[in-house]
Amino acid sequence: MSIGAGQERRHDAGSGAGLGLARPSAGIAVDLRLYGILDIGVLGGDAATLAALAAEAVAGGATLLQYREKDLTDARAALARIRAIHAAVAGRAPLLVNDRVDLALAASVEGVHLGQSDLHPEEARRLLGPRAIIGLTVKTGAQADELYRLPIDYACIGGVFATASKDNPDPPVGLDGLQRIVFRARLARGQALPLGAIAGIDASNAASVIRAGADGVALIGALFKGGATEAKARDLRARVDEALGQRGNAGMR
Repeated sequence: MSIGAGQERRHDAGSGAGLGLARPSAGIAVDLRLYGILDIGVLGGDAATLAALAAEAVAGGATLLQYREKDLTDARAALARIRAIHAAVAGRAPLLVNDRVDLALAASVEGVHLGQSDLHPEEARRLLGPRAIIGLTVKTGAQADELYRLPIDYACIGGVFATASKDNPDPPVGLDGLQRIVFRARLARGQALPLGAIAGIDASNAASVIRAGADGVALIGALFKGGATEAKARDLRARVDEALGQRGNAGMR
Protein backbone atom coordinates (compact mmCIF):
# COMPACT_ATOMS: atom_id res chain seq x y z
CA MET A 1 0.00 0.00 0.00
CA SER A 2 1.03 3.63 -0.37
CA ILE A 3 0.91 7.04 1.24
CA GLY A 4 -2.65 7.94 2.10
CA ALA A 5 -3.89 4.37 2.37
CA GLY A 6 -6.65 4.33 4.96
CA GLN A 7 -5.70 1.29 6.95
CA GLU A 8 -2.89 -0.06 9.08
CA ARG A 9 0.11 -1.34 7.17
CA ARG A 10 2.77 -3.84 8.11
CA HIS A 11 5.86 -4.50 6.00
CA ASP A 12 8.10 -7.35 7.14
CA ALA A 13 9.45 -9.01 4.01
CA GLY A 14 10.59 -12.58 4.46
CA SER A 15 11.18 -14.53 7.62
CA GLY A 16 12.60 -13.46 10.94
CA ALA A 17 9.79 -11.26 12.21
CA GLY A 18 10.90 -9.23 15.18
CA LEU A 19 14.51 -8.80 14.03
CA GLY A 20 15.22 -5.14 13.38
CA LEU A 21 11.52 -4.29 13.53
CA ALA A 22 9.67 -1.56 15.37
CA ARG A 23 6.02 -0.53 15.38
CA PRO A 24 5.60 3.25 15.29
CA SER A 25 2.42 4.81 16.58
CA ALA A 26 0.79 4.72 13.14
CA GLY A 27 1.05 0.92 13.13
CA ILE A 28 3.79 0.73 10.49
CA ALA A 29 6.53 -1.86 10.95
CA VAL A 30 9.81 -0.70 9.44
CA ASP A 31 12.21 -3.53 8.70
CA LEU A 32 15.72 -2.27 7.97
CA ARG A 33 17.52 -5.60 7.78
CA LEU A 34 18.36 -5.32 4.09
CA TYR A 35 17.83 -1.86 2.64
CA GLY A 36 18.54 -1.56 -1.07
CA ILE A 37 19.24 1.88 -2.50
CA LEU A 38 18.61 2.30 -6.22
CA ASP A 39 20.96 5.20 -6.93
CA ILE A 40 20.64 6.58 -10.45
CA GLY A 41 24.14 8.00 -10.35
CA VAL A 42 25.53 4.50 -9.82
CA LEU A 43 23.04 2.26 -11.63
CA GLY A 44 21.86 4.42 -14.52
CA GLY A 45 18.40 5.67 -15.30
CA ASP A 46 16.77 2.91 -17.35
CA ALA A 47 13.39 2.34 -15.70
CA ALA A 48 13.04 -1.29 -16.79
CA THR A 49 16.49 -2.17 -15.48
CA LEU A 50 15.84 -0.47 -12.15
CA ALA A 51 12.50 -2.23 -11.78
CA ALA A 52 14.11 -5.60 -12.53
CA LEU A 53 16.89 -4.97 -10.00
CA ALA A 54 14.34 -4.01 -7.37
CA ALA A 55 12.28 -7.14 -8.00
CA GLU A 56 15.39 -9.36 -7.77
CA ALA A 57 16.47 -7.72 -4.52
CA VAL A 58 13.08 -8.25 -2.92
CA ALA A 59 12.95 -11.85 -4.14
CA GLY A 60 16.27 -12.40 -2.36
CA GLY A 61 15.12 -10.87 0.90
CA ALA A 62 15.47 -7.08 0.68
CA THR A 63 13.10 -5.56 3.21
CA LEU A 64 13.12 -1.90 2.16
CA LEU A 65 14.03 0.02 -1.02
CA GLN A 66 14.91 3.61 -1.79
CA TYR A 67 15.01 5.55 -5.05
CA ARG A 68 17.85 8.06 -4.98
CA GLU A 69 18.66 10.66 -7.64
CA LYS A 70 20.86 13.37 -6.19
CA ASP A 71 21.32 15.35 -9.42
CA LEU A 72 17.69 15.32 -10.45
CA THR A 73 16.99 17.51 -13.48
CA ASP A 74 13.86 15.89 -14.92
CA ALA A 75 11.15 15.31 -12.35
CA ARG A 76 8.82 13.68 -14.87
CA ALA A 77 11.42 11.10 -15.89
CA ALA A 78 12.21 10.45 -12.23
CA LEU A 79 8.52 9.97 -11.47
CA ALA A 80 8.22 7.42 -14.29
CA ARG A 81 11.18 5.47 -12.89
CA ILE A 82 9.78 5.55 -9.36
CA ARG A 83 6.41 4.28 -10.56
CA ALA A 84 8.06 1.46 -12.53
CA ILE A 85 10.04 0.36 -9.47
CA HIS A 86 7.00 0.59 -7.24
CA ALA A 87 4.92 -1.50 -9.60
CA ALA A 88 7.62 -4.18 -9.59
CA VAL A 89 7.69 -4.54 -5.80
CA ALA A 90 4.35 -3.20 -4.57
CA GLY A 91 2.97 -5.22 -1.69
CA ARG A 92 6.28 -7.02 -1.10
CA ALA A 93 8.54 -4.26 0.25
CA PRO A 94 8.11 -0.52 0.83
CA LEU A 95 9.67 1.95 -1.57
CA LEU A 96 10.91 5.33 -0.34
CA VAL A 97 12.11 8.34 -2.31
CA ASN A 98 15.28 10.13 -1.28
CA ASP A 99 14.81 13.82 -0.41
CA ARG A 100 11.79 14.54 -2.61
CA VAL A 101 8.50 14.59 -0.72
CA ASP A 102 6.71 15.86 -3.83
CA LEU A 103 7.77 12.83 -5.89
CA ALA A 104 6.86 10.45 -3.07
CA LEU A 105 3.37 11.95 -3.01
CA ALA A 106 3.01 11.94 -6.80
CA ALA A 107 4.12 8.31 -7.08
CA SER A 108 2.04 7.18 -4.07
CA VAL A 109 4.97 5.28 -2.59
CA GLU A 110 5.37 4.42 1.06
CA GLY A 111 7.51 7.33 2.21
CA VAL A 112 10.73 9.33 2.04
CA HIS A 113 14.28 9.33 3.33
CA LEU A 114 15.58 12.73 4.37
CA GLY A 115 19.04 14.15 4.87
CA GLN A 116 19.98 16.70 7.50
CA SER A 117 19.58 19.59 5.03
CA ASP A 118 16.38 18.37 3.39
CA LEU A 119 12.82 19.25 4.37
CA HIS A 120 12.43 18.99 8.15
CA PRO A 121 10.80 15.72 9.25
CA GLU A 122 7.96 17.62 10.91
CA GLU A 123 7.09 19.32 7.61
CA ALA A 124 7.40 16.02 5.75
CA ARG A 125 5.08 14.37 8.27
CA ARG A 126 2.56 17.17 7.88
CA LEU A 127 2.54 16.69 4.11
CA LEU A 128 2.69 12.90 3.98
CA GLY A 129 0.47 12.06 6.91
CA PRO A 130 0.81 9.67 9.86
CA ARG A 131 1.06 6.45 7.85
CA ALA A 132 4.02 7.37 5.67
CA ILE A 133 7.48 6.00 6.47
CA ILE A 134 9.96 8.79 7.15
CA GLY A 135 13.65 8.01 7.56
CA LEU A 136 16.51 10.32 8.45
CA THR A 137 20.28 10.28 7.90
CA VAL A 138 22.30 10.69 11.10
CA LYS A 139 26.02 11.40 10.88
CA THR A 140 26.98 12.53 14.37
CA GLY A 141 26.22 11.94 18.00
CA ALA A 142 24.76 15.44 18.27
CA GLN A 143 22.28 14.63 15.50
CA ALA A 144 21.42 11.37 17.28
CA ASP A 145 20.66 13.35 20.45
CA GLU A 146 17.88 15.18 18.58
CA LEU A 147 15.99 12.06 17.55
CA TYR A 148 13.72 12.17 20.58
CA ARG A 149 11.88 15.17 19.16
CA LEU A 150 11.52 14.06 15.52
CA PRO A 151 8.52 12.28 13.94
CA ILE A 152 10.56 9.67 12.08
CA ASP A 153 10.22 5.90 11.74
CA TYR A 154 13.91 5.00 11.42
CA ALA A 155 17.38 6.53 11.23
CA CYS A 156 20.29 5.50 9.03
CA ILE A 157 23.78 6.13 10.43
CA GLY A 158 26.80 6.80 8.27
CA GLY A 159 28.93 6.82 6.43
CA VAL A 160 30.39 3.90 8.26
CA PHE A 161 33.12 2.99 5.76
CA ALA A 162 34.62 4.70 2.72
CA THR A 163 32.53 4.33 -0.42
CA ALA A 164 32.74 5.23 -4.08
CA SER A 165 28.95 5.34 -4.43
CA LYS A 166 28.56 8.82 -2.94
CA ASP A 167 30.70 11.93 -2.70
CA ASN A 168 30.86 12.29 1.07
CA PRO A 169 32.84 15.23 2.50
CA ASP A 170 32.75 13.74 6.00
CA PRO A 171 35.26 11.03 7.00
CA PRO A 172 33.85 7.55 7.71
CA VAL A 173 32.81 7.02 11.32
CA GLY A 174 34.00 3.40 11.37
CA LEU A 175 32.63 0.70 13.66
CA ASP A 176 33.63 2.54 16.83
CA GLY A 177 31.91 5.70 15.66
CA LEU A 178 28.84 3.72 14.63
CA GLN A 179 28.69 2.16 18.09
CA ARG A 180 28.89 5.56 19.78
CA ILE A 181 26.18 7.08 17.58
CA VAL A 182 23.93 4.06 18.11
CA PHE A 183 24.37 4.44 21.87
CA ARG A 184 23.30 8.09 21.79
CA ALA A 185 20.39 7.33 19.44
CA ARG A 186 19.16 4.67 21.87
CA LEU A 187 19.38 7.17 24.73
CA ALA A 188 17.33 9.64 22.69
CA ARG A 189 14.64 7.28 21.39
CA GLY A 190 15.00 3.98 23.21
CA GLN A 191 15.17 0.56 21.59
CA ALA A 192 12.05 0.91 19.46
CA LEU A 193 13.47 3.12 16.69
CA PRO A 194 15.18 1.00 14.00
CA LEU A 195 18.74 2.11 13.24
CA GLY A 196 20.39 1.26 9.95
CA ALA A 197 23.97 1.73 8.77
CA ILE A 198 25.19 2.89 5.37
CA ALA A 199 28.33 3.36 3.24
CA GLY A 200 30.92 0.82 2.21
CA ILE A 201 28.96 -2.13 3.56
CA ASP A 202 29.17 -5.49 1.80
CA ALA A 203 29.15 -9.20 2.56
CA SER A 204 32.54 -9.00 4.25
CA ASN A 205 31.53 -6.50 6.92
CA ALA A 206 27.73 -6.61 7.20
CA ALA A 207 27.81 -8.84 10.29
CA SER A 208 30.30 -6.58 12.07
CA VAL A 209 28.00 -3.60 11.47
CA ILE A 210 25.12 -5.49 13.09
CA ARG A 211 27.33 -6.47 16.02
CA ALA A 212 28.14 -2.77 16.44
CA GLY A 213 24.46 -2.12 17.08
CA ALA A 214 22.75 -1.50 13.74
CA ASP A 215 19.43 -3.20 13.02
CA GLY A 216 20.13 -3.44 9.31
CA VAL A 217 22.38 -2.43 6.43
CA ALA A 218 21.82 -0.11 3.48
CA LEU A 219 23.65 -0.94 0.27
CA ILE A 220 24.02 0.16 -3.34
CA GLY A 221 26.90 -1.43 -5.24
CA ALA A 222 27.29 -4.51 -3.05
CA LEU A 223 23.71 -5.44 -3.86
CA PHE A 224 22.94 -4.04 -7.30
CA LYS A 225 26.17 -3.90 -9.29
CA GLY A 226 27.69 -6.80 -11.20
CA GLY A 227 24.62 -9.01 -11.61
CA ALA A 228 23.20 -11.83 -9.45
CA THR A 229 21.23 -9.36 -7.35
CA GLU A 230 18.83 -11.96 -5.97
CA ALA A 231 21.66 -14.27 -4.88
CA LYS A 232 23.55 -11.36 -3.30
CA ALA A 233 20.43 -10.28 -1.44
CA ARG A 234 19.88 -13.80 -0.15
CA ASP A 235 23.47 -14.03 1.09
CA LEU A 236 23.44 -10.58 2.71
CA ARG A 237 20.08 -11.19 4.34
CA ALA A 238 21.33 -14.47 5.82
CA ARG A 239 24.42 -12.74 7.23
CA VAL A 240 22.33 -9.96 8.77
CA ASP A 241 19.77 -12.36 10.24
CA GLU A 242 22.49 -14.55 11.71
CA ALA A 243 24.25 -11.57 13.31
CA LEU A 244 20.96 -10.25 14.71
CA GLY A 245 20.20 -13.66 16.13
CA GLN A 246 23.63 -13.87 17.78
CA ARG A 247 23.20 -10.37 19.21
CA GLY A 248 19.83 -11.32 20.64
CA ASN A 249 21.16 -14.50 22.19
CA ALA A 250 24.07 -12.63 23.75
CA GLY A 251 21.64 -10.17 25.32
CA MET A 252 19.74 -13.01 27.00
CA ARG A 253 22.78 -14.52 28.75
